[in-house]
Amino acid sequence: MATSFTSAFHTSNFKSLVREKDALHASGVPRNNVGFFRKKVVCKESRIGKQPIALPSNVSITLEGQGLKVIGPLGELSITYPREVKVEEESGSLCVRKALDTRKAYQMHGLFRTLTDNMVIGVSKGFEKKLQLVGVGYRAAVEGNDLVLNLGFSHPVRMPIPKEMKVKVEESTRITISGYDKCAIGDYAAAIRRWRPPEPYKGKGIRYADEVVRLKAGKAGKKK
Repeated sequence: MATSFTSAFHTSNFKSLVREKDALHASGVPRNNVGFFRKKVVCKESRIGKQPIALPSNVSITLEGQGLKVIGPLGELSITYPREVKVEEESGSLCVRKALDTRKAYQMHGLFRTLTDNMVIGVSKGFEKKLQLVGVGYRAAVEGNDLVLNLGFSHPVRMPIPKEMKVKVEESTRITISGYDKCAIGDYAAAIRRWRPPEPYKGKGIRYADEVVRLKAGKAGKKK
């Protein structure tokens, strides 16, 4: 009895769906497209991407297709843009625009505008990243072209300093990394920090100068 009632219910629902589909087809909607309407994605302009990049007087650029080379007093950098993005020079500034009206182009727009701006600032003014060593016996020093770190291991850690960077150590615990490539500076600073990340109980380790380390409460002593 229950089976026959269920089959009758499904049959009636199927017939009603067919009637609705026929009604839509009769009103001019193609039969194959019924139930498959897709909302059109409208990609707006990125607020960051649409801002022009001012070119200082001591910076020169070279545009070749999808490639850009930026030359300044501190060095030179180059980048290749994907097909979703294009760059143009207009009245002493660079403008990064979308070449396609897709979601990926919208995502790439702001990213590559920021990367281009970092290149211009890097070759003209430069960037720097500061690290702080916290812990008893933790020391740093520059020996030749190496950064030597004493971090409580059985041996000192030696890290070669890239040619495009300068590393300065103050008071044996403060490290300053400077250069014109912001990405390379960030990678090198992260590699240094990776040797001794700040531990969460006493905060010992290597941290960025502006980093806030949230400390955990230690285990409470046994109550008497």
